[in-house]
Amino acid sequence: MRNKTQFKGMSQKKEVVYLRQRPRRNGTIALYLDICRNGKRTNEYLKLYLVPEHTRDDKQKNKETMKLAEAMRAKRIIEIQSKDFGLDIKKHDDARFFDVMQRLIDRKEGTTKTSWQNCRAHILKYEPNESITFREITSRWVQGFRDYLDTKAMQWDIDSRKREVNPKPISQGTKALMFQKFCSVFNIAMREGIISLNPTLNVERFKEPESDREFLTIEEIRKLRKTPPPNEALAQAFFFSCLTGLRWSDIVKLKWREVQEIGGGTRIVFRQQKTGGLEYLDLNSQAASMLGERGAPDDNVFPELGPLQAARISTAAWVRSAGINKHITFHCARHTFAVMMLDLGVDLYTVSKLLGHKSIETTQVYAKILDKNKKAAVERIPNIFTDEP
Repeated sequence: MRNKTQFKGMSQKKEVVYLRQRPRRNGTIALYLDICRNGKRTNEYLKLYLVPEHTRDDKQKNKETMKLAEAMRAKRIIEIQSKDFGLDIKKHDDARFFDVMQRLIDRKEGTTKTSWQNCRAHILKYEPNESITFREITSRWVQGFRDYLDTKAMQWDIDSRKREVNPKPISQGTKALMFQKFCSVFNIAMREGIISLNPTLNVERFKEPESDREFLTIEEIRKLRKTPPPNEALAQAFFFSCLTGLRWSDIVKLKWREVQEIGGGTRIVFRQQKTGGLEYLDLNSQAASMLGERGAPDDNVFPELGPLQAARISTAAWVRSAGINKHITFHCARHTFAVMMLDLGVDLYTVSKLLGHKSIETTQVYAKILDKNKKAAVERIPNIFTDEP
């Protein structure tokens, strides 16, 4: 065990890597690392340059360049200190990015897996080298991928099938989702000790647009219930989602062994497909009645649902035939449950738990949809255009 003197000596150890600047004949300034180690001094040029600041863009560019240079200096310090402690950090940085990403993709299923595969395809569109290592991915490289998503990525560019469609830019929401997935690969690599510095930290994330979350009112649910569905199994699953808030991915894989009878009630204990979290959800009598006759433990509760794309088409046709003029997908049943709970006076925290959200901020989106306080506030305004009190 180290004594206090040893710790004091460590804290007072002189910094070994400095960021220096050197003017060039063309007016730019070269950035390099001045490394002092074991009594020797060496210079490592970063191939980064500051430009004369004549405009705001010049200042912004220099600011970003300095951020990148500081990140490279920090990484070099960690490499040197790791060597001092006998750790070979370079062998970790030589791990291949796409190997780690593919490992994540292999754990996914269904539409989530497809979404990850699409993200990988766009990264390969930007960087065709499948053997690229984490060491080769800098903050500038990450910024380049973000710029690709923002200005060049097209919806059908990654589709290998021959389609007669006009490519169009991916949506803002897709940009945000793909870049989030991309960054999560580095977060996992950090947790597993594969890398020591995350090059995505200094790159701005995309702002996710506020999407309109369509839902059905209780009156519309009753109207839909009276309308013959194109698929009875789909209708049962849809109403089950309206009463529980379960996603399609969790309903389609729900097994009878996850349905428990406890104290005269019904509860499902399952692991969320999206988050991997273990959830306990009590069902009311209406939701329990949607389950049908109990099968074998490993049988699916809803065995005849078919693929999600077919469910989307059938749901849209069913809603239209009911005379409901809304863009309703199967996932809107989950939105319906959330809004219905808030409308019935259930507090936001409880609704968040019922939906299996990790953060209550996610649930607050539904509160914005149905904010009775705002409506009540404007109703208090007196009649200002008459003499009546």
